[in-house]
Amino acid sequence: MVSADAQTAVNLSLSAGNANDAPEGRKLLASTENLDPETAILMDKAYEDNETRETIEKLGYIPIVPPKINRKNPWEYDKEMYKKRNVVERLFRKVKEFRRVFTRYDKLDSVFLGFVYLGLTCIMIK
Repeated sequence: MVSADAQTAVNLSLSAGNANDAPEGRKLLASTENLDPETAILMDKAYEDNETRETIEKLGYIPIVPPKINRKNPWEYDKEMYKKRNVVERLFRKVKEFRRVFTRYDKLDSVFLGFVYLGLTCIMIK
């Protein structure tokens, strides 16, 4: 999910539970429109690979992600800006408050995704 704040999802898709999030995240960012150039993209360490950071830079955005501690050549990042990532995480927490989404009762992706959209709609209405 690409999120703008604690109540707004910009773009989202489902991926396999056993798949890495980074390739799906790159696809989502590439297909996301109407973001201002030079927008800071806050990500957790799951997205700190070189390919993801390069993709974000090619799209004209600023990647803000801390390097993993085992990186041979770590980079500098805006630590104050990175602290704002918790705002995005709040949206994930709010979506998971919907029991049907959290427990994944649904077998079909389309039904599950429908309930995710319903949860996001309820969050935006509040």
